[in-house]
Amino acid sequence: MSEKEEKEEAAAQKKGKTEKKKGKEKGVYTLYKIEGNKVVRLRPTCERCGPGFFMADHGDRYTCGHCGFTRYKHA
Repeated sequence: MSEKEEKEEAAAQKKGKTEKKKGKEKGVYTLYKIEGNKVVRLRPTCERCGPGFFMADHGDRYTCGHCGFTRYKHA
């Protein structure tokens, strides 16, 4: 076997399939919660843009992705 063939075989053995990481749950399931017969919004809506624009949770603040408005959480 030539050097080139040996290198190709070694590379093929290294490549193996990697495990995929499970991400966070996506979609509307993360924005709403059902309590009894009522739907509760888990995140606040933007004060500038109005209903329909949820604010992203960044730990210490909420930020609107549409207009960039930021509201800080109480410490």
